[in-house]
Amino acid sequence: MTRRREIGRKLDTLTDISGILSAMRGLALMETRILGEFLDTQQRMVDGIATAAGDFLAWHPEYRAPDSHRHELWVLAGSEQGFCGDFNETIEAWAVARSRNAGTLERWVLVGRRLWDRLGEHPRTVKCLPGATVASEVPEILLRLTREINELLTSGGFAGSGLSTLYHDDASAAPRRRDLLPVRDLPPPRVLAFGPVLNLPLGQFVSEFTTHYLYAALNDVLYSSLMEENRRRHAHMDRALDRLDENIERLRLAWNTQRQEEITEEIEVILLSASMLASELDST
Repeated sequence: MTRRREIGRKLDTLTDISGILSAMRGLALMETRILGEFLDTQQRMVDGIATAAGDFLAWHPEYRAPDSHRHELWVLAGSEQGFCGDFNETIEAWAVARSRNAGTLERWVLVGRRLWDRLGEHPRTVKCLPGATVASEVPEILLRLTREINELLTSGGFAGSGLSTLYHDDASAAPRRRDLLPVRDLPPPRVLAFGPVLNLPLGQFVSEFTTHYLYAALNDVLYSSLMEENRRRHAHMDRALDRLDENIERLRLAWNTQRQEEITEEIEVILLSASMLASELDST
């Protein structure tokens, strides 16, 4: 009886865990569908801005910034929550490997508490910011991130530094490096008969355009990273649930086997008692 009760308690525990994991898997799936709508629109916007930037710089090459910088600030996008496989480990491995061979002085801004746990004490880390857990939190995270980046790039030793990011790209399901400032990695300019017509002085246009591009690109980065995180979490939950189902089925078989043994023992006791009672009656 004790053995069967122990198996029953384990079975109840695993059943409860299975319910929790099923709920987490459902939430991850729901987030991927919500994020899919955001990402499609956001990526089209960024592509449009990049095309406009390429056209502008083709006609005004004097505003094209140099590709190399002595200082580089990196935004490393990790996860706020766990249960997403090697999501953060991959970002960590890339960043640490690069830091050993980088020819520039690099510093890191970490996004996501799970990445803090891995790189928060690293000497290259200068800021740790929370990440989004759901799509509706991205605007608030983006606002704080852009504020911190602006403060870093306009003060002290970081003034004039380049800005890049490393994140999980949802399209390729792999880490992607993306250079943001100065505006780089643009598509080839279109062949136009006339240059862009501007309603602002060139210097003001470049300043405001750069701010707009950076905001849109970082928004795309955060949404893309969160999408891939939830996809990995959904896959992770699937694998975990498969293993749980196997364990639950094995425990159920063990519970049934134990119960059958107990029933057999009870029948043997009943038969033995009946035999003894019959012997006593015969002797009298």
